[in-house]
Amino acid sequence: QGRLVESGGGSVQPGDSLRHSCVGAGFPFSGAAFSCYHQAPGKERKHVAPIYSTPTLTEYSDSAQGRFTISRNNRETTVYLQMTNLQPEAAGVSYCPRMNSATWGQGTQVTVSS
Repeated sequence: QGRLVESGGGSVQPGDSLRHSCVGAGFPFSGAAFSCYHQAPGKERKHVAPIYSTPTLTEYSDSAQGRFTISRNNRETTVYLQMTNLQPEAAGVSYCPRMNSATWGQGTQVTVSS
């Protein structure tokens, strides 16, 4: 099943950027697909973007389109979600689990306030 360790969250001001990193281990990373999600406090988890083992056109959520970029480095077994121009609605926990598996990390906390 493997494991994922997530990091990169933090407390920022509106307009700032963060990079969410998700390091995988214990499974064949290069062949795996991942999906990133966002869960705001007290709300349901929402899908942000997927990333597959082969290059494809990424469909981002409306709120992420144009501001977030998902990428991967197979040599480093890491998925990245670059988040720019963060606004208060981005506050919450960000996750990037492996698709079609029970492999989830602990998520990374994002706080956006002025």
